[in-house]
Amino acid sequence: MSVIDSSILECHNGGASYSLKSPTVLPNASAFLWNKKMLIQANCRGYAIAQFMQPEAGKYVSGPALEAKTFMQPEQPYYAHHPGRFVYVKDNVDGSIFSAPYEPVRAPLTHFEFIPEPHQISWISEYKQIRVTLCLRLPTETAVECWQVKVENLSDVERDISVYPYFPVGYRSWMNQSGLFSVDLNAVVCRSIEPYQKVQDYFKNQCLHELTFLTSDVKVDAWETSQHIFEGEGGLHQPSAITAKSLSNSEANYCTPTAVMQFNMLLSKAETKTINLLFGPAKDHQQVSEYRSSLLQIDSFDTFATQYQGYLQKGQGVLQVETPDAEFDAYVNHWLARQLYYHGDVNRLTTDPQTRNYLQDNMGMTYILPEVGRAAFIRALSQQAATGEMPDGVLIAEGAELKYINQVPHTDHCVWLPICLKAYLDETADYAMLDELVGFSDGEEQATVAEHIIRAMQWLANSRDERGLSYINQGDWCDPMNMVGYKGKGVSAWLTLASAYAINVWAEIEHSAQSEYSAETKVLLTQAEEMNQQVNTYCWAGDRFARGITDDGRVFGTEKDEQGQLFLNPQSWAFLSGAASNEQVPLMLRAISENLETPYGCMMLAPSYTQMVEDVGRVTQKFAGTAENGSVYNHANAFYIYSLYTLGEGDLAFQQLKNMLPNSDDMQQRGQLPLFIPNYYRGAYYQYPAEAGKSSQLFNTGTISWFYRCLIENLFGVVGCKQGLKITPQLPSNWETAKINRVFRGATFKIQYEGDKNYGKPQIYVEGVLLDGDCISEFEPGKSYAVRVKIPIK
Repeated sequence: MSVIDSSILECHNGGASYSLKSPTVLPNASAFLWNKKMLIQANCRGYAIAQFMQPEAGKYVSGPALEAKTFMQPEQPYYAHHPGRFVYVKDNVDGSIFSAPYEPVRAPLTHFEFIPEPHQISWISEYKQIRVTLCLRLPTETAVECWQVKVENLSDVERDISVYPYFPVGYRSWMNQSGLFSVDLNAVVCRSIEPYQKVQDYFKNQCLHELTFLTSDVKVDAWETSQHIFEGEGGLHQPSAITAKSLSNSEANYCTPTAVMQFNMLLSKAETKTINLLFGPAKDHQQVSEYRSSLLQIDSFDTFATQYQGYLQKGQGVLQVETPDAEFDAYVNHWLARQLYYHGDVNRLTTDPQTRNYLQDNMGMTYILPEVGRAAFIRALSQQAATGEMPDGVLIAEGAELKYINQVPHTDHCVWLPICLKAYLDETADYAMLDELVGFSDGEEQATVAEHIIRAMQWLANSRDERGLSYINQGDWCDPMNMVGYKGKGVSAWLTLASAYAINVWAEIEHSAQSEYSAETKVLLTQAEEMNQQVNTYCWAGDRFARGITDDGRVFGTEKDEQGQLFLNPQSWAFLSGAASNEQVPLMLRAISENLETPYGCMMLAPSYTQMVEDVGRVTQKFAGTAENGSVYNHANAFYIYSLYTLGEGDLAFQQLKNMLPNSDDMQQRGQLPLFIPNYYRGAYYQYPAEAGKSSQLFNTGTISWFYRCLIENLFGVVGCKQGLKITPQLPSNWETAKINRVFRGATFKIQYEGDKNYGKPQIYVEGVLLDGDCISEFEPGKSYAVRVKIPIK
């Protein structure tokens, strides 16, 4: 495995930006930007994936073949005609051509940089003493890409060049597509009509944006709108249209459109010229004109940066850290809250987020904008059935419908209510929320939030078979485990354990709120204890808990299986629920270590399935080591880490946290920069070792909220309670010191941790005064407090 050194990758400003100096060492390295209306992920070579809300998520650029609509995909394959944002440059004297950032020409650049920052993405490409700097920014509200192209002459002589922004639009419609140039708008405007068969779909499609446009603040010298004319016989690496003196100014009439502009430039020594471009979807020409008027003004591009930085500032989170681990600090201080904010602020750009995702993403918003998290919990509860059952998805936009996976019945959604609510209550002490009245989806009845949660827990307790194990139906947290219980008999050991844990968490909340348990909760606690006992009775298998029991009565997830012998989730949640005894815990930890641990984290299961197992489901059809079939699935790892902290296994837990982050030693294998935690890294570590560790590159993941929660509650131990801020850290044993800034209920706590051999238990000093206990209860919003925590070390 190659180590990436500073000649290839530089870290700046404590991790606030990176500079990747090769387009080939990490060819899929990417970064993403988003706003309320859109999302774009662009990689170092210039390929891009983008979508926008209209009001459902849609695309304005497609690949060369008409495909079924899909979500953003893991391990997105890139190919020559994959959508991207490219700029060709031709030397009009010698005819040489290169492209920025790197694709499609792949000329041997003399200098290259890919520079992702929280508020923008930049590329620098140099060839034969011409430097092209591309920079992508987004406005905070509008679904438009804002590009700046700077072209600089580095030579001592005048250069005669032509610059061609090439933004392919792709095959958008088999029914009607075209492209033309509007002189009035100085824009290439491509049109596609959404194909439909059902008459009612025609009326639904009226809200769709039919146009994709590229416009510039510099007058165009020539243009091209036809993909096949642009490429000609030269292909994308040397398009025939570019070899000519001028583009042909043609129209695309029922053929694949593209957006290409030509700008002729005479650059004197050291001269730089700048082109600003807007690219995106529009309803009509009038909207393009409005975008030009509002977004292509002088200094607009700089304004976008300022406004976007202000937008990100609202999501900065409540934690800044300074530890002995600089790589860890870089991610936590500059990228973690950003990824958390993306999930909670735009709900992954969908109108019907899965209930479990919506609740966990908004658990993370507790640490960003708690009022947003609160509103999300209330919205989710308002869509609960009076029986206590939660829907598979939460509708968050007018006219939204449950789609795709949300039409398949899953049984875990109630679990997340108390678990996520507890994080909110710990952070805010807003226990009055429990008395707020909220309706149900299937009647006029209203009930308090507390009653809603109790009904959800009762639904879980009642949805069990004669053995006392939870029905799985067509999936629990693991969506593709869809055939364990589709006949109505299969059960999930994980869900049984998770239900017990959820009930225990609810009891904790209720006790904090009113210092006692209600009669309903006392019954639930007895049922939770039964759940733990029954999982031990039916699913304990030597040194592990099985994953479940199929419709036909087969216990799976044990050493008796040929594949899928050990699943991570039942072990983690047995630790959390209390089902694992003191004797079982070390056996389980050893089994995890021997079977699931890899340098990239713990695999979700092992060995990975290599063929369909019909009483388990489509999880077994996924390629071994990808997604839920034995990858290092970071969401499951986050559960495991959280459970390790409850066991007091702080060193092991922190190592697993670190395993989620690419580092200089393994970055090339992972193929990803440390800008986000992906939903998975390839697993099947012993089956396909050469592939193991590769990043999915997909930043949509419930991992992030749990990662942040682990830092707050466990690693740094700065978790709220009804009385104030509790300080109960579990720092790694090799850290002698660490510092954090923790914002909590309007106050700022500047905390210094110090290892000290003279103490048998932590000593906490607030403004120099020794605290009696571990909770800071006297503080005022708006004030700052100096805190020293002396931690016993061996």
